[in-house]
Amino acid sequence: MEITKSIKYVGVNDREIDLFEGQYVVENGMAYNSYVILDEKIAVMDTVDARFGGEWLENIKSVLGDRKPDYLVVQHMEPDHSSNINLFADAYPEAKIVASTKAFTMMKQFYGADFADRQVVVGEGSTLSLGGRELAFATAPMVHWPEVIVTYDTKEKVLFSADAFGKFGALDADEDWACEARRYYFGIVGKYGVQAQALLKKAAALDIEIICPLHGPVLTENLGYYINLYDIWSSYGVESEGVMIAFTSVYGNTRKAVELLAEKLREKGCPKVVVNDLARCDMAEAVEDAFRYGKIVFATTTYNGEMFPFMHEFLKALTERNFQNRTVGFMENGTWGLMAEKFMRRALENSKNLTYTEAGVHIKSAMNEKNIEEIEALAEELCR
Repeated sequence: MEITKSIKYVGVNDREIDLFEGQYVVENGMAYNSYVILDEKIAVMDTVDARFGGEWLENIKSVLGDRKPDYLVVQHMEPDHSSNINLFADAYPEAKIVASTKAFTMMKQFYGADFADRQVVVGEGSTLSLGGRELAFATAPMVHWPEVIVTYDTKEKVLFSADAFGKFGALDADEDWACEARRYYFGIVGKYGVQAQALLKKAAALDIEIICPLHGPVLTENLGYYINLYDIWSSYGVESEGVMIAFTSVYGNTRKAVELLAEKLREKGCPKVVVNDLARCDMAEAVEDAFRYGKIVFATTTYNGEMFPFMHEFLKALTERNFQNRTVGFMENGTWGLMAEKFMRRALENSKNLTYTEAGVHIKSAMNEKNIEEIEALAEELCR
């Protein structure tokens, strides 16, 4: 694939993978992106997952012909991008390895070599001339590892963005960018919003025409759309108006109450109502929805004196990703003791800028007339 006349794609599609990072369902596979920059000197940008090393080297050779690369730029040391450094180093013994100081330390840890005699150490403000163009480097610590650098091709105005602007899915997947990019962002980068904002500020100072991430498609048009979404996500803003309901139910009584609340919200004109059964849905999808919408209702049962395990898992997933800036309502169910709301509130006590609804729903076993009134009041408050 040709990015420009002098920048070629040499990455691979992984259609064998079922769980990315051992936890994220990727029904449409994954792309591990790598690029070759052709100039007087040649730079290869990152490697790919270990299982595709041979295919990756063949891709490079098909682009270079008889030429040899001068540099391998290692922007990020996660093994899905760095596993073939040794393979590259053996295939091209004259090539230099370009990376941050922390990346070279990690190379030794992962692969037993830091290439001391071939190192080109770069950091914030470093540059590398390829002859007809200059590569400018910026650090992007904790987006989402500490060693990360991004690279800007000053001639063709291309940003090689490491894991920033990445998404799940192989490049031949026919799917909406935002959905899987959002799930990727909040699953993997979401904790580091402050650091992602710092990277966006650096990017804002550049004239960028193309973004080449390490996962997902190359972005060439309407870059403002992608950058704006990234800004919303990393600042924990509200992307879409609506209410997300996250629930668990043991014998179906909490589910019935949730379904009634969703019905009332729609009747009152709520622009969007999304319901997630935490025991059955993809938890990463539920996390994505919680950060997408401005209002959320947590509905669960008292279980072992606190809250149902899937709700506990969900709240932990949110809070460790800096959940904030939302309106929150609660629905609890308990037969001999109502304890769930107490523990849900406790789980959220360190989250910033949460506004709690005055109305709440407190069910003892099954809905009664009072609970229906509580649901009506909660729906009314959420739709104001």
